[in-house]
Amino acid sequence: MSAVLMSGQGYSLWTPNAHNWRNFTAAGVAVGVHAMVLALLLAQWPSDTPDAPKVRTLTTQLISLPVPAPALPDISPPPEPVVVPPVTPAKPIEPVEAPKPDPRIQQQKLEQAALARKRVAEQERKRGLQREQQRIAEQQALARREAEAQQRLALEQARQQQEAALAAERARQAEAAAAASRQYLPISKEAPDYPDRALDKNIEGDCTVSYRVNPQGRVENPQVIGDCHPLFVRPSLSAAKTFRYQPRVENGKAVAVDGVKNTFHYRIE
Repeated sequence: MSAVLMSGQGYSLWTPNAHNWRNFTAAGVAVGVHAMVLALLLAQWPSDTPDAPKVRTLTTQLISLPVPAPALPDISPPPEPVVVPPVTPAKPIEPVEAPKPDPRIQQQKLEQAALARKRVAEQERKRGLQREQQRIAEQQALARREAEAQQRLALEQARQQQEAALAAERARQAEAAAAASRQYLPISKEAPDYPDRALDKNIEGDCTVSYRVNPQGRVENPQVIGDCHPLFVRPSLSAAKTFRYQPRVENGKAVAVDGVKNTFHYRIE
């Protein structure tokens, strides 16, 4: 159960004005809220009857708001006028005279510029000198290569000429030996021993021996003629002494033959 108490000041009879409407609306809202709360309580009320039911009383109080006072007219004083100070014309800016250059600074700058030009010229001179030296070195290298090529060509030509001369000498000696063989014939010829020192030093060469063939076909008085390496002299003479010939016969009698020559060729194979 709920009770609503309403109180007012200076109202003995209800009249339909704005204040009463507000009170009526507030009372309606309060009653609605109470009804909703009561409905919720009844919906959640247990089915079993409690042993000692308690009576709940909801007390509400309606408070009436005072009528707002009418707005008062604005009686504030008007704003004071703003006094703008007079603008003083700016003074004309006098032109500032540019400072005169210091002669010493100018002289120092000129000296630095001249030094820089001199340094650049010196660098260019050094680069030119280096290029000239490089060109001279290339020319010298080219000249050396050409000289070496000419020297190799001259050596090759000399070798070919020497080989041609040796071939001609061998042909002449063979021809002379063939002419002599028609008169006397060699029976045996042993090759000389190659000297060990010449082998160790890779020395090659030729050695010609001249001797006399006696009537018995033996060699007498062998001697080395022409250019012969000292290491080839002894083995050439020893080999010549072992030669045997068929003696020359003139008028049915064996005769001696002088000036017989034999050339030993020492080659490392």
